[in-house]
Amino acid sequence: MTAPPGMPEPETAPPTGQVADAVRGNWVDHTAPAWSRPWLRLSRADRPVGTWLLLIPCWWGLALAAAADAPRWSDLWIALACAMGAFLMRGAGCTWNDITDRHIDAAVARTRSRPIPSGQVTAKGAAVWMAAQALVAAAILFTFNGFAIALGIAALIPVAIYPFAKRFTWWPQVFLGLAFNWGALLGWAAHAGSLSWPPVLLYVAGIAWTLFYDTIYAHQDKEDDALIGVKSTARLFGTHTPRWLALFMVLTVSLIGLAVLIALLPQAGPLALLLGLAAAWAMGWHLLWQMRRLDIDDPARCLHLFRSNRDAGLITTLFLAAAALV
Repeated sequence: MTAPPGMPEPETAPPTGQVADAVRGNWVDHTAPAWSRPWLRLSRADRPVGTWLLLIPCWWGLALAAAADAPRWSDLWIALACAMGAFLMRGAGCTWNDITDRHIDAAVARTRSRPIPSGQVTAKGAAVWMAAQALVAAAILFTFNGFAIALGIAALIPVAIYPFAKRFTWWPQVFLGLAFNWGALLGWAAHAGSLSWPPVLLYVAGIAWTLFYDTIYAHQDKEDDALIGVKSTARLFGTHTPRWLALFMVLTVSLIGLAVLIALLPQAGPLALLLGLAAAWAMGWHLLWQMRRLDIDDPARCLHLFRSNRDAGLITTLFLAAAALV
């Protein structure tokens, strides 16, 4: 039925079971088989930005390692394996998060539509789904060298701790950063078979970046969080958030630049070095663009800016990859 002439068309009702902050028109809610949708929603397949934010540090580490050494054909597999692993481990991690947070999620407007609190999936069923995703991710991880495999297994520690962080610290975003940026270490190690200062600096840069984007994200829930006692940097910083974001921006850009200098100065050519430093420069401009548009009291704007960090990370990845190829 169409609206009368001159009147706006009525909004289409959201698909049954759709999560409140899912990307509108996403493939899960519209094209995935109906039986699979609750499980894919548990894995956040309807909200793909988190997979990108987990994957991008992996590609940073891999690209910088290749630029410091030399790219190899095996790097193509590492890049693809990291993409598949990021999807699976983000899904497993989010499932674990939803199991542990199911009572909190039921009390927050934005999250009460998630599969467990909305009754689409039981906690026991979610645990089985989490294990299945983790096992497939492990099979992919075991194609890497031994050092990278050990690093990948160690990544389970911050993943397991993160959901509980908001119960005991005002800085749960630090724990998210520890988990989400482990790929900077893993991507480098999968190529090089060891670690050195550049991937460590990339890792810390990623943690600062996570503090930047997840503080913006957390401003969506600050009122509900205050009511139920959940801690976050958004609540901690309050109206001083822009100052803190500026600090995280400077740390992110400076540490990426330092990682590039240490990795590439010994033997890389001037063009590779220039492209590597351009990665940090591009990241800085994108984060500054976000800060200029931020309104911490506008949840829709916060969500939009949070999602834009996929582009910030990918631009940085492209410059680092170009540095490896010249």
